[in-house]
Amino acid sequence: MEIDFDAPGPLSDFVTVPAGTYVCRVAEVRTGTTRAGDERWSMRLVIEEGQHVGKQAAWDSLVFSTRGRARARMVLQALGLPASGKVQVEPSDLDGRTALVEVRPAEYQNQAGEVVRRNEVPYDGFRAVPAGTDGAQPPRKQLSGSTHQKTEPVPRGDDEIGDIPF
Repeated sequence: MEIDFDAPGPLSDFVTVPAGTYVCRVAEVRTGTTRAGDERWSMRLVIEEGQHVGKQAAWDSLVFSTRGRARARMVLQALGLPASGKVQVEPSDLDGRTALVEVRPAEYQNQAGEVVRRNEVPYDGFRAVPAGTDGAQPPRKQLSGSTHQKTEPVPRGDDEIGDIPF
């Protein structure tokens, strides 16, 4: 019997699009907390235009901690939401918002020893979509009695939906 103990173990590959920068729409937001107890919003990003339209680009998270505040501000600003002063933002405010998002493959080993590949978004991987492109933001709707503006999600076609561990 011949065994290669250095051969790679099982691989779960969740990379659905090649590395690059895409106009992505926030298709879903899941709320939760980090191990440290900070609020975390996990966003499912779906490609909005081009060759891979409708495909899931990645899952990415916003962590609302002191350390995560700078990145949260950058991401919210790229999505066209208020990002200065004291603001009230809800997870539903992100639904349907678009941004230019950089994705790249990353690998990690889970607790079972299996290698998992998935796309990740780098720290500075969000940028606003330039004005006049197809990835324009949905129209804003003023909420009664509120100074914060909220958007209504824009109906889109079917998405490729799949759970990717994050």
